[in-house]
Amino acid sequence: MRDKILNFFLDIYRELKKVSWPKKEELRDSTKIVVVTMIIFAVFVYIVDKSISEFLKLLF
Repeated sequence: MRDKILNFFLDIYRELKKVSWPKKEELRDSTKIVVVTMIIFAVFVYIVDKSISEFLKLLF
């Protein structure tokens, strides 16, 4: 049982060595894209929510 667990973690370690990790600049650029996209979606949802709220206030 111990050997199976050890082999499992060794396999994980070997697979992680094969991963192509992003460079610092790539990671920074990707993070900026995600943050800007989330801000845009948040503003969009806020505007839609406010519009529907105002419409429902007028309706009722």
